Amino acid sequence: MAPLFLLVVAVVVVLLVMRATAAAGRGVRPQRPARRPRPPRATRPVAPDDDPEFLRELGRRARRDDGSPA
Repeated sequence: MAPLFLLVVAVVVVLLVMRATAAAGRGVRPQRPARRPRPPRATRPVAPDDDPEFLRELGRRARRDDGSPA
């Protein structure tokens, strides 16, 4: 019975010590490094179907096509 009692006392002591160290560490936080500003995003089209010039050229090609297979 004594070993069981010692085990319970040891667990309680360990829990109290862990709680005390966690409470002491809460007040001090490491500072994060400053973030670099993000570069501005490009305003150019991401894909060909976003590019107005590409769409105009595609329309011109479609109008010039006579419908015959290539």
